[in-house]
Amino acid sequence: MPIDTAAVERVADELFAADAAHGVSLALVVMQSGVIVGERYGQQPDTMFGPGGPVDEQTTLISWSMAKSITHAAVGLLVGDGRLHLEAPAPVAEWVGTPKAAITLQQLLNMRSGLEFVEDYVDDSVSHCLEMLYGAGADDMAAYAAGLPLLHPPGSTWNYSSGTSNIVARIVGEIIGGGRPGVTAFLRERLFEPAGMSSAIPKFDNAGTFVGSSYVYATARDFARFGEMYRNDGVAADGSRVLPVGWRDHARTFTAHDTAADGTAGFDYGAHWWLWPEFAGSLACHGYEGQYTVVLPDRELVVVHLGKTPAAQEQLLTDRLREMFRAAS
Repeated sequence: MPIDTAAVERVADELFAADAAHGVSLALVVMQSGVIVGERYGQQPDTMFGPGGPVDEQTTLISWSMAKSITHAAVGLLVGDGRLHLEAPAPVAEWVGTPKAAITLQQLLNMRSGLEFVEDYVDDSVSHCLEMLYGAGADDMAAYAAGLPLLHPPGSTWNYSSGTSNIVARIVGEIIGGGRPGVTAFLRERLFEPAGMSSAIPKFDNAGTFVGSSYVYATARDFARFGEMYRNDGVAADGSRVLPVGWRDHARTFTAHDTAADGTAGFDYGAHWWLWPEFAGSLACHGYEGQYTVVLPDRELVVVHLGKTPAAQEQLLTDRLREMFRAAS
């Protein structure tokens, strides 16, 4: 069913209002059947990283944890090539001869490694995430995460962890070879260009590892093209197959339910992708401060929202997005 574009515009008006309760919206792209049917841009505020300014269709914005789903795609390419095997022990050199050696790549993708990791974004709390991204672990993020204690038997406990994603990203980089230039070329030639993501820029730590937990910059349209490729089970807009058959289903196979901190329903988790339980067959990239790429295959819909939403207001944002999804029901 075609989406109600008037409803899309109403939600966009709410999201981009100067006094919007959810925070700041920077970009919104609504794509149905591969065609953009709604698009809106805002104003980037000044930050510690530099001055703000108007956002448009050519502005590259940070993914934050939406990068995890791009890491999933990179793994899929190597699985399709026969160079990585999901159920084999993860090839992590410092785990050899330790109980961590039993951790599989699949368990890493499902966030069931058993490794200690506190995923917290508040700087006055204990946070392995902040220590990894900005503190003692920043030079070699994967080594920092891989060195944390094993608290649970591998596969037994779900724990969302940016450290886990950077371990996976280092595995990907070691299989590809060639350091930062090799991984950059691989992502560009095998993933970004085939998917039509000409703006995508991956970032690396000082050890040369792609920060697959957090750092891909791209335009809202290119994040939408990434979601569209997953909507089509790994087939790009030109009809070429990029990811293995069934890799979308691998992403959206249920692993765990994550109840929100405020007690609301929360989301399900698959393999480096989130699932919205009330929308059957959905899969989504989620990132800090309200970054979303939500894919609803049965509605032929991909919705990207990029902005700055405090955690306490996230429910307000996701409720607005749900209104938009229902406009295509």
